[in-house]
Amino acid sequence: ITNYQRYHKVEAFLGEGPFGVVTKCQKTKNKKAVAIKINKSKPEILQQAKLEIFILEKLRRLDGDTCNIVKWNGYFLDGKRICLNFELLDQNLWDYMKDRNHQGLPIRELRPILQQLANALFHLSSLGIVHADLKLGNIVVVNRHQSPVKVIDFGLACPVRAPEVMLHIPYNEAIEMWSLGLVAKYLTILIGCVILRSLQRLCVHFRVLWHSHSHPGSMGEVAVELATGVPLYPGNEDYHVLKFIIHTQGQPPDYILDCGMATEYYIRKDDYSEQRWTFKMDEQFQYETGDQSKETPQHLDDGTNLLVSLIKEMLALDPNRRINPSEVLQHLFFEPDLSNGSPCIDVRSRGAQKSLAVFL
Repeated sequence: ITNYQRYHKVEAFLGEGPFGVVTKCQKTKNKKAVAIKINKSKPEILQQAKLEIFILEKLRRLDGDTCNIVKWNGYFLDGKRICLNFELLDQNLWDYMKDRNHQGLPIRELRPILQQLANALFHLSSLGIVHADLKLGNIVVVNRHQSPVKVIDFGLACPVRAPEVMLHIPYNEAIEMWSLGLVAKYLTILIGCVILRSLQRLCVHFRVLWHSHSHPGSMGEVAVELATGVPLYPGNEDYHVLKFIIHTQGQPPDYILDCGMATEYYIRKDDYSEQRWTFKMDEQFQYETGDQSKETPQHLDDGTNLLVSLIKEMLALDPNRRINPSEVLQHLFFEPDLSNGSPCIDVRSRGAQKSLAVFL
């Protein structure tokens, strides 16, 4: 009989990994249910466990409930193994999404999750702590019938694949925002295809030569339409498709527009301003072409547009331009009026998927 078995009754195995196992236990003394992380006795695992204890000691300065961080009750030794005692939580988000057949969450559920994760990262940053492994498996629902979530696992796992990590550039807490952006992207089931599809579509419209043996842009657009059931770029007329692309992804650089044989048909040139090309307003285009079409891309509700804006800022390629936790908490996506006014904006809706598919 080990110390672990003497003072704890094992009720279930909650998970395992390279470090060891996590069990649901009942303390024999007070019958309280807890989660015990039992680390392997390998030297490298023991060293990692000691580093985790060092971080958990610092986290004791924070209130786990208000900071959305798992509560740590201490540790004990079981032979050569280090056992960490945590509060017992419910289900991690990966299992939660698996139970939903990986269907995206409506914004009414997504908003509080992102807000609570940003709150956790803000408090971690205040202590100079970088989690470095924020993912669905390390985000746990306190009670699946309510909304609170908490961040777990401070075992200094390998950092997430942010650009600066893969390129071996010194990284800081900005990688947390990249992780949070990926979490948000997955929870909404955003559809990502070939990055070049946007440039290909623009080249078709501007009559710029694109060296490809396949139809430019077709593969990415077909993939998105098969996945979402709606066109990647809504609109029947080129002008309106271009307007939608530029609205959601920005205007192509001047050096691309300079090569377009039809650029001046849609965009007016101004050699005296810093940006030489400006997309024509509806009135000017209609006056010059006689096109009286009133078709415009569908405008999405504020909740979806703001969600797209927030995730873009989280996934900024330049870590120095990536939004930080404090700025996330102040983002318009979390405005109380918006939360109350949009009780359920389903990101799987037809309109939402048009914007979210274009975002990636």
